[in-house]
Amino acid sequence: MRTAAVTPTGDRIRWVELPGREPTRVYVHGLGSTSPAYFTEAAVNPLLAGHRSLLIDLLGHGISDRPTGFDYTLESHADALAAALTSARVTGAELIAHSMGGAVAIVLAARHPHLVSRLVLVDANLDPNPPSPVSAGSSGLASYSEEEFLAGGWEEVRDRVGPHWWSTMRLAGREGLHRTAVHLGRGTVPTMRELLLELTIPRTYLLPEADGPLPGADALTASGVSVVAIPDCGHNIMLDNPEAFARACAAALRRAETSEET
Repeated sequence: MRTAAVTPTGDRIRWVELPGREPTRVYVHGLGSTSPAYFTEAAVNPLLAGHRSLLIDLLGHGISDRPTGFDYTLESHADALAAALTSARVTGAELIAHSMGGAVAIVLAARHPHLVSRLVLVDANLDPNPPSPVSAGSSGLASYSEEEFLAGGWEEVRDRVGPHWWSTMRLAGREGLHRTAVHLGRGTVPTMRELLLELTIPRTYLLPEADGPLPGADALTASGVSVVAIPDCGHNIMLDNPEAFARACAAALRRAETSEET
């Protein structure tokens, strides 16, 4: 396990690192998740293995610190991740990022462009999402005030999301989990979608085929984003259909290399 201090008060991000060739690949988890649990199978798949790979946990999640004084905006997450990558001597990384982690990855690429050479976004959040009490995802968390969530709302979320997601969500700091959900729902200015459209690096967006067409796909495609539907999966594509996920990621990264060569 590797670690780096990423805030002025010394809060630390931690990651599992697999050795290999450059460019480095950085795997970033979604809300209430942890990268080693969600991405190890993909990172060691023969289609993706062989690169230096960082399975990294954002602040408030997994094996990283859970500071209560951190604001957990997407911008702050991106800056903390940038500090960890800089400490790890990473530049020009290939980011494979899921859900909320995809939103952070977009912000990272916009704010720290030297750190990111290409993006593979896995059913990532692109737009603000107003809170809804019936949602089991980030919006359901954000429907509570922080005081309500800490006082017992987290137990309702636990019961609603079920044991699979809770198995990693329970590792998250409750302040960090709630604040991240709130800021994910608020989005960024410009929005994550607008930032993604403006990036010039190779970008791929993976989504479950069952979800139907991605809203705004035409504009994304026109800006150079490859939109790829993956069969036989839900939101957790890498867990639901790991072989198809590995094939899609490998193809996306090959396309990026071909495009750079031409």
